[in-house]
Amino acid sequence: QLQAFGGGLVQAGGSLRLSCAASGSTFSTYGMGWFRQAPGKEREFVAAIKWTGTSTSYADSVKGRFTISRDNAKNTVYLQMNSLKFGDTAGYYCAADRGALGHYAYEYEYWGQGTLVTVSS
Repeated sequence: QLQAFGGGLVQAGGSLRLSCAASGSTFSTYGMGWFRQAPGKEREFVAAIKWTGTSTSYADSVKGRFTISRDNAKNTVYLQMNSLKFGDTAGYYCAADRGALGHYAYEYEYWGQGTLVTVSS
């Protein structure tokens, strides 16, 4: 089970850190990803991290602004979001994947509920 939190309202240019807590003892064997979905739009890939934490991948739209990380001891994955833009407004979802660094939603087995990020311009 995955639970995402940390969303909120922030001004453009600001920062937020999202967290996703996982239950169970196999968290460290899963690749983790963050996706987002804005109203009226399809869910899109944001970032992914390998189960070892040694490799990451980002969507071009967030590269250089967002950082994904994980703490396997705490069963938690993070998404640090800096220099937020109005276009980053969306529900953000974490997901778990048996593979590594997947960019597509169908590659992920487990999903958390979304946490809403609203960026005011």
